[in-house]
Amino acid sequence: MLIPLFEPNIPDWRVQTGIAAEPRPAYEGSRNYRTLAGPVVDIRYRDLYFASAGEGIGLNFIRGEKYRVGAAVGYDLGRRESDDLNHLKGLGNIEVAPVFKLFGSYVVSKEFPLVLRADVRRFVGGADGWVGDVEAYLPLPGSSQKLVMFAGPSLTFADRRHMQTTFGVNESQAKASGYREFAAKGGLNAAGLGISATWFMSRRWLVNANLAVNRLLGSARDSPFTYEKQNTENTALVLTGGALSLSVVYSW
Repeated sequence: MLIPLFEPNIPDWRVQTGIAAEPRPAYEGSRNYRTLAGPVVDIRYRDLYFASAGEGIGLNFIRGEKYRVGAAVGYDLGRRESDDLNHLKGLGNIEVAPVFKLFGSYVVSKEFPLVLRADVRRFVGGADGWVGDVEAYLPLPGSSQKLVMFAGPSLTFADRRHMQTTFGVNESQAKASGYREFAAKGGLNAAGLGISATWFMSRRWLVNANLAVNRLLGSARDSPFTYEKQNTENTALVLTGGALSLSVVYSW
């Protein structure tokens, strides 16, 4: 979002490729972690079209120096019982599904580069339902042309359908799993804080690290199979994701 403000003469094509590793919970609300590894691909044309392993395939259909509105399609990996049989056995699988997203972002000014961002996502099948995020981030003191650091808070909302699929327990699941029936409600389900650091080793190479901490709220916190519910007196934040990526960058 800050590139058009600080680098107005960006090339038509920007391409990033590399590899990444990400330790993440076995499922949302789990204490157990697994590491995912794979390629990094990010292709952008004139700050208009983009294709990214993280953001999906999309279009910025409204854009200016300080704002951007767009749409994208991506996918959700779902959830498998085998991800954590100790806690998910009997709950069934949540299948991989496409996700459609509308998003918008705004930066206050070049002198005060606070970025405000919001998105709404529709899961078609799989986890199903609607999910939305609002977040803000700001460059940290100590950032430079070689090392850029950001940090900021985020809130996540979801409708009842998504919450029930992800955190609820219906009658048949209760019989198969041993959990009590649990009817999840929609609303605010998580609050978090993210930190990102990018080190530009040269004009072509960069290393990027992202760390996020997140606390489940509402029905996500009260679900019988989440770590938050099993440790109601534990007030520590629960780490929900982290990523370390090494990329080679080529600008067309």
